[in-house]
Amino acid sequence: MVISNKPLQFLFVAIVACISFVGFANPTVDSTHVTTEAVAEHHGEAAHEKKEFNAKELINSHIGDAHEFHIADWGGHPISFYLPVILWTNNGLEVFSSEKFHHDNTGHHVVDANGQELVRYKEVIFYKDKFETLTEDERKNGAFAFDARPLDFSITKNVFSMLMSTIILFFLFLAVARSYKKNPKAPKGIAGFLEPLVTFVRDDIARPNIGEKKYAKYMPYLLTIFFFIWINNLIGLIPFFPFSSNLTGNIYFTFVMAFITFVVTTFSGNKEYWGHIVNTPGVPFWLAPIMVPVEIIGMLTKPFALMIRLFANITAGHIIILSLVSLIFIFDTVAVSPISGAFVLFMSVLEMLVAALQAYVFTLLSALFIGQAVAEHDHH
Repeated sequence: MVISNKPLQFLFVAIVACISFVGFANPTVDSTHVTTEAVAEHHGEAAHEKKEFNAKELINSHIGDAHEFHIADWGGHPISFYLPVILWTNNGLEVFSSEKFHHDNTGHHVVDANGQELVRYKEVIFYKDKFETLTEDERKNGAFAFDARPLDFSITKNVFSMLMSTIILFFLFLAVARSYKKNPKAPKGIAGFLEPLVTFVRDDIARPNIGEKKYAKYMPYLLTIFFFIWINNLIGLIPFFPFSSNLTGNIYFTFVMAFITFVVTTFSGNKEYWGHIVNTPGVPFWLAPIMVPVEIIGMLTKPFALMIRLFANITAGHIIILSLVSLIFIFDTVAVSPISGAFVLFMSVLEMLVAALQAYVFTLLSALFIGQAVAEHDHH
């Protein structure tokens, strides 16, 4: 087996996904971690008052995005790794730490260089004066209130995870390429570990679905999405910094990945592929006004299925695991912990299988769609 000595080819799609996703780095879930005691002290309330456990808040804070990594709580105060906030405001470029957003009577706020106040509501950053004019529904859907927002290019948890996984992919395939360059017949180390995976994608996914003549052209793309999705699935299962982000459980990310597959499929389509859409064989001409829209809808439902399948499966697994952990605090007794812990362990092992399985399914279906677009049929 020969692996390209240009590992950047394998990372092209990952980088495109990173760039495309930056514009969507504004989730609608407030995952800022501030203890009840800290807020109570700031408002002059009783600091010792116990807060009721909220399982929904715990789950949403994990599956959502954030501007910081919450590492632990110490002495009633959160220990966090704050990520940079990068905004293009009415006053130009603003770069500062997300730590500047803090709690007080007016909520999260920070003042830019020219004195214009910014507020953060559920991880979405607004101009304060425009934010106050929004209705409650508009605030809840603030990611789409573009007139009230600066352009946000912040490095959130999900963006951080993408950059980290891209770097991991780059060095993995760079090491593999160098290993094969030195010794192409007997791979060792990381090359020996990755070779079965690469040959699996080639022999069991690309060749059967795309064809012997054209599969090699799409191998860099298929290898990229397989390893990129798999690595980020695993990162989401590790519950501590610098991991723990739920990238593949974010529908914006799965949308971008599915859209790339749609673009590759569309631009790879040959005359037979488009002829089948415009003039379906064996169908009377008078049905064309019905069949053409149906075929076009079929083109769109394929990437839509890719998007929803990856998003739903990964998100569901995280919700189940966190729900099982929450049972301990809901019942407020350690007696539940052995049962809950056993199920969490079982689900975590199952999720490791799902992490690889979803990467395989996404890659397989992408190869299948591309194969349908480039297939050449014999005419008798």
